[in-house]
Amino acid sequence: MYQNQETLCPKCGSSDLGKGKQNGYAALHPVNKMSFGSDIEYIICTKCGYIIEGYVKKPEKFKGTMY
Repeated sequence: MYQNQETLCPKCGSSDLGKGKQNGYAALHPVNKMSFGSDIEYIICTKCGYIIEGYVKKPEKFKGTMY
């Protein structure tokens, strides 16, 4: 997960980063499990828009969904 560390965009080299999220209908939902799912958060470059990192806010909701 993103920590407050110096990270450079691999596309343009900028260190100007921001954090955004998808939620609502764009939330990620577990397969074969009743759940409202989890918001998806991103670390993005605010210069070129490249998504550097993406992760779900509540990963515990996806336990036991692989097999």
